[in-house]
Amino acid sequence: QVQLVESGGGLVQAGGSLRLSCVASVNIGSFNIGDMAWYRQAPGKQRELVAVISRRGTTNYGDSVKGRFTITRDNAKNTTYLQMNSLKPEDTAIYYCKLTFTIPRNDYWGQGTQVTVSS
Repeated sequence: QVQLVESGGGLVQAGGSLRLSCVASVNIGSFNIGDMAWYRQAPGKQRELVAVISRRGTTNYGDSVKGRFTITRDNAKNTTYLQMNSLKPEDTAIYYCKLTFTIPRNDYWGQGTQVTVSS
């Protein structure tokens, strides 16, 4: 059973920073583990991609967070991070970590961590 545990969320003022962590119960450096990603879902909105990092370290970001958020991956610690700077009230959401197995193809999600940015 694959488990993902997110942490690091909380309440922060606009302009502040937070770092989210996602620890996996499997070896994310394994050959059959692909992308690690962060998504978020605000109340009344659909879940959206925030950032994704491939097994080799290639990154992509949602347009609304480019230049402010950074995704990294430490395969030795089975951990993916999301550094969030210059936070805005519109970044308020539940943030979810996703792990993708390539063989067989399957996605696993964490339980989410709440991020609240006050104005």
